[in-house]
Amino acid sequence: MHGPASPGWLLVALCAATGAYCLLRMRSTVEAQRRSAGGEALMGFGMAAMAVPAAVFTPPSWAWPAYAVVFGAAALHALWAARASAHHLHHLVGSAAMVYMAVVMAASPGHHTGSGGGVPLLTGALLVYFTGYVLLSGLRLVPVAAGGGAAGWGDRPELVRACRLSMGIGMVAMLLTL
Repeated sequence: MHGPASPGWLLVALCAATGAYCLLRMRSTVEAQRRSAGGEALMGFGMAAMAVPAAVFTPPSWAWPAYAVVFGAAALHALWAARASAHHLHHLVGSAAMVYMAVVMAASPGHHTGSGGGVPLLTGALLVYFTGYVLLSGLRLVPVAAGGGAAGWGDRPELVRACRLSMGIGMVAMLLTL
């Protein structure tokens, strides 16, 4: 992504740590956790890879179309999975946003400004969506009542919510630098 190197590296670290946590959640004994954790891990690692500052590493020309294909497939999977859970609609929007960012980055590897120097309509709409998602996710982090059994650390709802909040914040940051 385009932008200063220091915040870029912080975003890389946040997204990579979130992706790693989601990978560990895939070992959960709760089937619903395992199902959503895979897509969230892909999103976390994909965001980390896309957020590497351009001043440090310029991806090869084939990288952006590859991102678009991978996240396009993830969007189709999320669309199919949305039949069973509305949460997958968020995965669909996130994957589509990643496809959009990859296409924009492929089209202008140096720097991007919207037509007339403003924010393109789709970027603005995605910023509104993810800002709302971050605010709602933050509200959901308000203390959760302790459950009755000893759940594994990967099954704790507050950690899952914090993971999703982190990825939402990362998406807002990436869209702002687009």
